[in-house]
Amino acid sequence: MSIKNVSDPSTVLKEMFDAAVGAANPMVCVPPHLPKAPSGRTIVLGAGKASAMMAKAVEEHWTGNISGCVVTRYNYAVSCTRIEIIEASHPVPDAASANAAQRILKLANDLKADDLCIALISGGASSLLSYPSKGLTLKDKQKINHQLLRSGATINEINIVRKHLSAIKGGRLAEAIFPASLRTILISDVPGDDPATIGSGPTVPDDTTFSDAREVLKKYEIIPPKAILNHLIQSNHETPKKQSRVFQNTEVRFAGLPITSLEAAARCAVSYGFTPHLLGDTLQGEARDLAKIHANLGLNIKKRKHKMTPPCAILSGGEATVTIKGAGRGGPNTEYSLAMAIALNGASNIYGITCDTDGIDGTENNAGSIITPETLQKAKSLNLDPARFLEDNNSYTFFKKLDDLIDCGPTYTNVNDFRVLLILP
Repeated sequence: MSIKNVSDPSTVLKEMFDAAVGAANPMVCVPPHLPKAPSGRTIVLGAGKASAMMAKAVEEHWTGNISGCVVTRYNYAVSCTRIEIIEASHPVPDAASANAAQRILKLANDLKADDLCIALISGGASSLLSYPSKGLTLKDKQKINHQLLRSGATINEINIVRKHLSAIKGGRLAEAIFPASLRTILISDVPGDDPATIGSGPTVPDDTTFSDAREVLKKYEIIPPKAILNHLIQSNHETPKKQSRVFQNTEVRFAGLPITSLEAAARCAVSYGFTPHLLGDTLQGEARDLAKIHANLGLNIKKRKHKMTPPCAILSGGEATVTIKGAGRGGPNTEYSLAMAIALNGASNIYGITCDTDGIDGTENNAGSIITPETLQKAKSLNLDPARFLEDNNSYTFFKKLDDLIDCGPTYTNVNDFRVLLILP
């Protein structure tokens, strides 16, 4: 296979990212999953970075009466006429997160048996829908969130703790919605697409326990606020399990999946003459470690030491993590890119992109970054030491100085990390 119309491989990478995001556009993927109208009222409740656009998709395709409330990240709101949109903080909750959760719980508790709730849940809901369990404060939850996010824990482990500190996560919103009918529509941002992990599963059963939450803190040597530790030890109000009656009249639908977005990007690669190879949508681990593995794969392909041959595109998704030890700026996607550039060491004909499909890498305002065979050469010309930037977890600053950040703004969706290596002949 020969490549065609490729004057700048970086342009191909950006188009592949756009294709991945486009496949998870709520306006496209949500409407097919809407249920029939009930005999009673229809209320929309939701949370996540994609929830506002999901709500707009529901409004534009629902013919009957509808109302409700969703909470999304600051700057991720879109205009809706019948569904209230609240903005709050991510990845650490703020007062708006707690107020939104209270508002949503109130609407849920008002539902009757002949009513329907459409729950719109996407990544980011864990922070945005934050209502502390009795005896805990928002300050307690903010502190433990900071600790968890810096620990290197996986998203599943983080959410196990979050669910057991919340009055709304881990199926507790479903408790409030019962006895109304409930359809949960999900856009997945987690490896494995477990509904109980997406947004900490506010409307689905939770099979984890307080003991599991304590084990996560022990594993990462986290010393939480005293009130949180006491709660995890003493509380006997477990999250609802699958046998609970509150799940009798519920249904879960997936509107957006990471693998669907990777496949859309793969089709884009084919259109340019690249053979796509999908490593999977569930890759996890330290960003810099994943980068070394993928760099080695790319080098072996380039040297014809692998069954994959150029021209090809190596795609992967999942959720990389960063154990923060430095004082720099950057998220897991730019950290992966920086470690990748170092490992490739200027190898010719290998280009890469790493982005978060929500448009935000960690806590920064960029989605990710691009690397090219000239990345290290450009850094040298600016007297930048890539290894020092990596050591200080300062990947954002590194790529900003090189003008190689991907800054696309809010995408209004979220199907997690998106990574591609393009290997040319």
